Amino acid sequence: MLFAIYSLLSAALFAVLDAGDVALTEAAVGAGISTILLLAVLALARRHEYPIDGHNVLALVVVTVTGAALIYATLDMPEFGGADNPAQVHVGPYYVEESYPDMGVPNMVAAVLASYRSIDTLGEAFVILTAGLAVFALLSHKPRRRKRRRRHLKHKVREHRHHRRNHEEESSS
Repeated sequence: MLFAIYSLLSAALFAVLDAGDVALTEAAVGAGISTILLLAVLALARRHEYPIDGHNVLALVVVTVTGAALIYATLDMPEFGGADNPAQVHVGPYYVEESYPDMGVPNMVAAVLASYRSIDTLGEAFVILTAGLAVFALLSHKPRRRKRRRRHLKHKVREHRHHRRNHEEESSS
């Protein structure tokens, strides 16, 4: 609930700053969809935890290698706060100075997103679509079928144990 309130306040701040498209996106995604997905996950989550037997060595190896790779990648980063950092030498000043003469759109955010970074914006839309489809697929499972399958598997295990016991009794006599 607190995140939804924060998102709505952020959307109001963006609206005051005349970034209507950013405000609309923040209100829709931050306050709307995120809150609905969080409530849906809480409703579908089980109320108890299952104990984990043993340790997953593969997961530990993957996390360790990934962490080491990320730490190694930071060694090649430029000095923090340097004047020649990529964050300081950026295309931002060009966008600020030339967006209105190039596009004729008074809203600089809309001009940058719709023209200079249109392919990037299209890619982000595809990422959001893919994430939405993945969440829909995860949330639309049918728990009844899983219970039936679990019962079926338990029945198969019992049959296998019974068959194995009978086989052991026959072989011992």
